[in-house]
Amino acid sequence: MAKKEVVVLVGAGSIGQAIARRIGAGKHVVLAVISQKNAETAAKTLEEAGFDTSVLVVDLSSRASIIELVQHAQNHGTVMQLINAAGVSPSQASVETILKVDLYGTAVLLEEFGKIIGEGGSGIVISSQSGHRLGNIPPEESEQLAMTPTEELLALPLIQGIDDTLKAYQYSKRCNVLRVMYEATAWGKRGATVNSISPGIIITPLANDELKGPRGEGYRTMLGLCPAGRAGTPDEVGDLGEFLMSHKGRFMTGTDFLIDGGTTASYWFGELQYLKTTH
Repeated sequence: MAKKEVVVLVGAGSIGQAIARRIGAGKHVVLAVISQKNAETAAKTLEEAGFDTSVLVVDLSSRASIIELVQHAQNHGTVMQLINAAGVSPSQASVETILKVDLYGTAVLLEEFGKIIGEGGSGIVISSQSGHRLGNIPPEESEQLAMTPTEELLALPLIQGIDDTLKAYQYSKRCNVLRVMYEATAWGKRGATVNSISPGIIITPLANDELKGPRGEGYRTMLGLCPAGRAGTPDEVGDLGEFLMSHKGRFMTGTDFLIDGGTTASYWFGELQYLKTTH
């Protein structure tokens, strides 16, 4: 069988699938998920819709596991798109797990796939509006998060000092954006683009966990007071991802795209400003 262009989807949730469905027609879609059951369920859904898929269980906190994913993907053809939609939220995991998966794992993915991405390829990292709530951090911290060798990231004093899951998540998502900026130069040398998307509250199983979790009241308030007055949908993020990964997005790289219904704008300058003292 002739090899195809390959789309690698890390994390088989609603947002990742929405992007993959828009760009994966005629290509081979690799589903990389920590849970074999979830991966097989997602693969079945995509295959029944006409997509060619394969499944690999991947531990995003392990470089060896990520390298195995790279090799698996290359066995099917040239990797042209990487979608990292994996991650854990503040209500789902410990500080240690959040930092290993969301911060370190994403940095390794960008580094390893940046070595093999095909000419004209593209990458998307699903970050979060939460990273924008840190506000301005000292320039030296931004530089450390962006440029520290990947294997040294978790040992940074600013990371070692985090003892709250929300703060771990926020720093991880800020790091995602900064690593995308840093890696964009290496990806560009291969003729590829890489960007991050920072969604607000998008109705997914992860978001539902948050809405029902200890911070649920605050999130429901955000939905009511943000300019859009509602949550977003995976398809809206999928449309943005498709644009960035298409020929129309070729001049956009190393950039973060906030898609949150205006929640961050309201948090800093509007009716949600009061949350700055409580969240």
